[in-house]
Amino acid sequence: MLRGGRPRATPYLPGMSRRAAREVRYAGASLDRAADRRSDAEWIAAMAADPRARVLPIWRDKNLVANLVANLGGPDGAGGTGAAPIGAPSDASPHAGPPAGPRAGAWAGPPLSVDDRDGRALTFLGIDATGPVFAADVSHLEGTALAAGAAGGTFLDLRHAGPLVDAHDAALMAFARAITGWHRRARYCGVCGAATESRQGGHMRRCRDASCGAELFPRTDPAVIMLVEHPADTARDARCLLAHHNRLPPRSYTTLAGFVEPGETLEQAVAREVLEETGVRIAQATYLGSQPWPFPHSLMIGFRAVAEAGTSDAITVDRAELEDARWFTATELDRFGEWGDTTAEYQLPRRDSIARMLVEAWRAEHAEGVRPRRRRARSSRSP
Repeated sequence: MLRGGRPRATPYLPGMSRRAAREVRYAGASLDRAADRRSDAEWIAAMAADPRARVLPIWRDKNLVANLVANLGGPDGAGGTGAAPIGAPSDASPHAGPPAGPRAGAWAGPPLSVDDRDGRALTFLGIDATGPVFAADVSHLEGTALAAGAAGGTFLDLRHAGPLVDAHDAALMAFARAITGWHRRARYCGVCGAATESRQGGHMRRCRDASCGAELFPRTDPAVIMLVEHPADTARDARCLLAHHNRLPPRSYTTLAGFVEPGETLEQAVAREVLEETGVRIAQATYLGSQPWPFPHSLMIGFRAVAEAGTSDAITVDRAELEDARWFTATELDRFGEWGDTTAEYQLPRRDSIARMLVEAWRAEHAEGVRPRRRRARSSRSP
């Protein structure tokens, strides 16, 4: 069943070092997606009936996490989320050997159908080292039915759960969250308004109106995210541009980001977003890597951008998007606290975000006593 004897890891972050790639959450699953078998309904049904198959449930946009309380010392251990276990503990585990820490929880209740019912059909994610993996939206369940399926696990927002589990599970949980969210939003045809039904193992929905028959595919919104650098000169050390967005907790600073608009390249989007939000013009944008970001269904495409020669420290903040934006040296970044550290003057981006990876890569290059290396990644001039 596992072709070649082992699942194929999905490639990611081709422009970055292997070490940096391992640090990016939600992109590290060793998963054979078996896309060539999705249209075979009998094969999908056989995968669902496989005794090794497991289903990752999503309940109202929250992922099931197993073994959480035992490892974090109580229901408030997950960063003060107040999450509590549902139902009684279970010894069942999709992983070989005793669980070492929090992991993606598998549905332990009555079997869920591969047939589409109100947009809640099982979605085939792929095959990993333990067997077939599916996702299912169980948001319609409550009380004892939900507790039976959760078997002592905790439904937790992925923003809290993602940093707790290993890279493989984090990627599977992100996949499950994104695909079930798309199913919930695509229950009706955008062309004629008729109901749609799941096809191809949950990777396509088709309008049930025979006169229409429109096909809908999972949605991914591309967004650029960039660390802007002001190179060192004779008077000043190199600086990077970070901002406090309106929607972020107080004193947290992160990189600039924005969605790609129709008719523009990624590099043009980088230049436009930086100019719109801060008034800074860039001379160059270098692609570094990408990250799936299932909140709800984005792909974050990371860049290092360089400000135009002669750029001053002046920043024109777009108050509709930002509360503040500043240039910071690597030494100043060393004094930042972690995300959520309310005692710190400034806080770094979340550890599970590509924004944090971009900041840490730049900080490492400009740490005291480190000589900057010549960049070899692909780059392009901005318009």
